[in-house]
Amino acid sequence: MHAPNIETLPAAELRQLQEERLGILLTRLGESGSQWWTAKLAGVDLTRSSLQHIPSLPFTVKSEFRDAYPFGMLARPQTEVVRVHASSGTSGKPTIVAYTRSDIEVFAEVNARALACAGGSPDDVIHVAYGYGLFTGGLGIHYGAEKLGAVTVPASGGNAAFQIGLLADLGATGLACTPSFAMLLSERAADMGLLDRINLRWGMHGAEPWSEGFRSKLEQAWGESYDACDIYGLAEVIGPGVAAECREAKGGMHVFEDHFFPEIVDPETGEPVGEGDAGELVITTLTKEAQPVIRYRTGDITRLLPGGCVCGRTSRRISRIEGRVDDMLIIRGINVYPREIESILLSDEAVGGTYAIVVDRRGTLTELNARVEVAHPSLQDRKEEIRRRLETRLAETVRIRVGVEVRDVGTIPRPDMGKAKRVFFQDSEIDPVV
Repeated sequence: MHAPNIETLPAAELRQLQEERLGILLTRLGESGSQWWTAKLAGVDLTRSSLQHIPSLPFTVKSEFRDAYPFGMLARPQTEVVRVHASSGTSGKPTIVAYTRSDIEVFAEVNARALACAGGSPDDVIHVAYGYGLFTGGLGIHYGAEKLGAVTVPASGGNAAFQIGLLADLGATGLACTPSFAMLLSERAADMGLLDRINLRWGMHGAEPWSEGFRSKLEQAWGESYDACDIYGLAEVIGPGVAAECREAKGGMHVFEDHFFPEIVDPETGEPVGEGDAGELVITTLTKEAQPVIRYRTGDITRLLPGGCVCGRTSRRISRIEGRVDDMLIIRGINVYPREIESILLSDEAVGGTYAIVVDRRGTLTELNARVEVAHPSLQDRKEEIRRRLETRLAETVRIRVGVEVRDVGTIPRPDMGKAKRVFFQDSEIDPVV
């Protein structure tokens, strides 16, 4: 545990700290002189800083970042900004996020906590294979690893063969990258005959959705002693480090609540959901200086989990992200999240860790198809049996027919860097999975 004095705070003390920080935030925003924040908080009683009043505050949505591009949402003078990061935007303009020096310190702190959740310690050599640059992943985890006191290897993305050599030669014990790239590295290490020379104990994997089935295959690929843990974050809030799984109780992610206050709301109405019900995650940044957000609608579907945690951390946990509001597929009137399909596909031991989902829109009715690979060449003669089994399970679970194509090992494209693309749309005779 990186910061036990904070991470084990009793609930009442944590709530008091949150309310103090919320009051400071609202006062600061009211006095910021920012035209954007003045308009945003018009009519809001900024003296009401009890947590029970948070639902009365206005939501923030991603389009506001685009409308205020590049620095319209600043709550501090631009002279206090020491860094910007960005995420891609649909309008051609990226989402710009600014940081003060204090924000960078918080960024490092929460990522150090996240890495410790996965099992990281100052004794580790941490191989960081997230992309560096404007993307928040690489530098966020990098500064977290240094804050933790570990040897930090800034490998960035791509060039898998070179990275395999570094993992073996430098004695990496922790791996931080997307789950799909972690799987690719394991495959390349096996192909190069170097898997036995790599002694990874844990991995911190995020930036793309992945199921329990994928976790099982990833842990098998790196060996029985490997713990693959999830990390959650988004650029509009701070980047990675908003929440993370601990290795002691996988399946839920600890929210670092002294910095980020979570709510779960109905995606359609915006009203709070019942305790333990799934809905859209909403985050308020309690300590962010340059560009805080109030009730930011993340678009991610999750739920708050009840009870404490065996690891001793007292912060609330959210379930692993179940899908995104805008990722939901509507197939012949049925709502389907791609992760539901992944969970079924990868829970089968005969299936490898790479797959593709194709939404075929060429006909009158949209068809849904999945492509998978056998887990090992010795299973190639059982493709038909695997196909029938998967199609039956999918029909029972997602309530529509999903056609399955079972392929040989290595025949579905793998990304050499960045996030893996899993869902493809087919509108012509050209195969979209290339």
